[in-house]
Amino acid sequence: MTYNKTVPNPFLSAATYALTHIDSSQSDVVPYEVKRGTFEVDLRTSPRVPTGPISIITLASADSNYMWGVSTQAISYIDVSDNKFKEVTHYKDPAAKDTPDGKLDRVLQETFKTIDDVKKAVNVEMGMDEKDIFANIYTMVDKDNNLYSAYKRKIRVFSLVDASNPEAGIELVREVDFENDVAKGETYFAMLVNMTYDGKLIVVGSQSARILDRETLEVLGKTQFGDDELITNSIAVDSDNGIYVASDKVMRKLVWTGTKLSTDESDGAWSSEYSYGDTPPSVKFGKGTGSTPTLMGFDENDDRLVVITDGVNQMNIVAFWRDEIPDYAVQVAGTTSKRIAGQHKVTCGLDPKPAFIQSEQSVVVKDYEAFVVNNVREHGDEDHLIDVFAGGPVLDPAYGCERFEWDTKTHAWKSVWTRNDVISISTVPVVSSPSNIVFTNGFYKDTGWEVTGLDWNTGETVFRTVFGFDNLGNGAYSIIQFFENGDLLFNSLGGPTRVKL
Repeated sequence: MTYNKTVPNPFLSAATYALTHIDSSQSDVVPYEVKRGTFEVDLRTSPRVPTGPISIITLASADSNYMWGVSTQAISYIDVSDNKFKEVTHYKDPAAKDTPDGKLDRVLQETFKTIDDVKKAVNVEMGMDEKDIFANIYTMVDKDNNLYSAYKRKIRVFSLVDASNPEAGIELVREVDFENDVAKGETYFAMLVNMTYDGKLIVVGSQSARILDRETLEVLGKTQFGDDELITNSIAVDSDNGIYVASDKVMRKLVWTGTKLSTDESDGAWSSEYSYGDTPPSVKFGKGTGSTPTLMGFDENDDRLVVITDGVNQMNIVAFWRDEIPDYAVQVAGTTSKRIAGQHKVTCGLDPKPAFIQSEQSVVVKDYEAFVVNNVREHGDEDHLIDVFAGGPVLDPAYGCERFEWDTKTHAWKSVWTRNDVISISTVPVVSSPSNIVFTNGFYKDTGWEVTGLDWNTGETVFRTVFGFDNLGNGAYSIIQFFENGDLLFNSLGGPTRVKL
């Protein structure tokens, strides 16, 4: 069965890759075909833009011959025409930790055997820790080819100096600092960005949301959340300007009416508590959901949902009614609210079950089907940068993934298949919709790092790109991408790389 897809936002640079999680609905669906098979790849010989250590996504430019590279160190403009992958200009982010040229690459060539090896490499040789990795995590490009970046309490807008001559460079064209407009206790701010369908900028901090004029950065609307809440993941937007935000205990729909940012039920807004648990020992941030809300269902005659995983130690996949709660709906047993349309325990086929089956990754949603991973390890380091370097080579990884389906007749989840032997360290999984393959990035004791592809319908392994034991194979919180011709775009600890398959 085929359902309507995400409505492209006309104010974004492209329908695919204009922002983190690929599109406005945060689907993590790639519309490009990827061939099946096993490929041995040396990332050192593939075209790469050296940067990092965190490069979440390489963004679509308004000019399809180019892409924007964004990392915690720099912003790049990359020529991708005719199957190239060549940086044409580079802007070293003044907010970034200053590290000597080539130092990250040298560190990534090391073999880590203990957690002390990792700490020496990251804290001493690179002089970094987790507070240095929050620049340019959530970014976005608009139809005018402006790149929006959040760092601490600032929203920054970058553009080409000369659009007709990209080699002329990148410049910071405007910024706004909310230092004096942040509630006491809102420890970090301006992490998350998205765009309304009338072209307004959405900015969400750890306890607040704002609507900004895209050109002037003037605040047009604001709402504050509870001072006992924490938001650590991005936001989804529907074509009616419903804005979906999940804190560590409450799922919300806000509504931009065109004149105000509303939390009123009369405008279609709502809020619902959901279940949460303990803060896990690795990978994940906080005690609530580790996932960005993802929209499911776009036909007004069918179930229209927003999906997350909750925060309990052995997580559930949870669907909320996006619009009015149907008359036939009843509160599902074990849920906190009638707003919750359904929830289902995630097991990943693990037996015995570990203390945590949890995820820092979004739910991949294709039509009324969903995919989740378990990536919380038994042991971790409290510094998330150390933790992401060590996960796999030094710290034993978590195992497991599961595919679900929402039944629009019974209005309930059902599990389709599980794999208890698949590893997803920290990278956001994606699905190729035409190829029906879902991809993860993991580290395996015998073969090292790889991107693994599973058949969407059966769970069978149908794709492997094996990188070996080179640390460049660590995707480190990034999202897996593919080009239109099927090449892999791998955003590693050492920067984005084009892998010809």
